[in-house]
Amino acid sequence: MAKKVAIEPGLDDLSQLLKNQGYKVVKPGSGENVMAVVINGLDNNTMNMQGISTKAPVIDAAGYTPDQILSRIKELG
Repeated sequence: MAKKVAIEPGLDDLSQLLKNQGYKVVKPGSGENVMAVVINGLDNNTMNMQGISTKAPVIDAAGYTPDQILSRIKELG
């Protein structure tokens, strides 16, 4: 079974890289059990309110290459 990662829209290079590595890419809030959620860094929440609740680690993609983010995801298991 493929490992699932939730990726915010706009991170197309990362989504394609993950798919090529055998991961299933879903949208955040899809209700699927994912191993990580990757956000684009533009959604920093200044009022500290969350629209999506998850127990999965959240990775902020801002300032990182897709390969660096892939490495972080691989470390999760």
